[in-house]
Amino acid sequence: MTATRVKIWLAATRPRTLPAAVAPVLVGTAAAWREGKGDGAAAGLCLVFAVLVQIGTNFANDYYDFIKGADTATRVGPKRAVASGLIAPAAMKGALWVVFAAAFLSGLGLIAWGGPWLLAVGVASILCGFAYTGGPFPLGYHGLGDVFVFVFFGLVAVCTTCFVQAGMVTPAAWLAAVPIGLLTANILVVNNYRDVDTDAVAGKRTLVVRFGRGFARAQYGLSLVIALLVPLIFFAYDRDVWSLLPLGVVPMAWSHFQRLSEKKSPSELIALLGDTGKLLSLYALLLAAGLGLGRAV
Repeated sequence: MTATRVKIWLAATRPRTLPAAVAPVLVGTAAAWREGKGDGAAAGLCLVFAVLVQIGTNFANDYYDFIKGADTATRVGPKRAVASGLIAPAAMKGALWVVFAAAFLSGLGLIAWGGPWLLAVGVASILCGFAYTGGPFPLGYHGLGDVFVFVFFGLVAVCTTCFVQAGMVTPAAWLAAVPIGLLTANILVVNNYRDVDTDAVAGKRTLVVRFGRGFARAQYGLSLVIALLVPLIFFAYDRDVWSLLPLGVVPMAWSHFQRLSEKKSPSELIALLGDTGKLLSLYALLLAAGLGLGRAV
């Protein structure tokens, strides 16, 4: 494979979305560490599984959005590999199954830590990643994409990561999973906000298509507010000043909300998409640090 082909495939993984896979593993590990437990090997396998599911979901999205007509030459966002002719549909379809198979195999390793019930969690995660745009009832085409992201990249990913290391899902893990899921869903909000016109034509009934850009701005803003309230809840419970570290993203969050509230060009929304991923990453780092330092003190 030439260097150019490698770059094309790397771009198809959509690197701007990968913080959605890393953040919950980081926070779930910190929640386990807060209980005086942690396992680098288990955390590493969780990370591999999460990243592969994210990439598989992106590949499936690239393929099925092209097949269903949501990605065309008139699309205003970044070029999609299949729609732009850079990768053949058959090659992308094969690649998505290879990546999902690799995710499944990596997830099998976690059974040694969490028991056989993790098989069901892993299979459900992969199936929903595929069903986001594929299958007879694609979630993203029926306004359920945001729910999928919140549940699997928030609640499931954080809590499972904590469980395989601590042997339980702690209250801190449940609480920390909420902002991670919401901020991850905000990446999808910006993406769908940008694509609302072409999605409507293709029959992709995202929440933005169903309820309009005003609803999307409210959803984006409310998710930011809830995420910033969670550190205050932690502080009210344990009176640990380290819990307030995530509030350091307040200026960034306010800036992002203002940028979405103003009428933006596609290129500006593409930039905001990347910055929303950066906010998720920074928030997760600060939240994980707060959980870990609180335990250390």
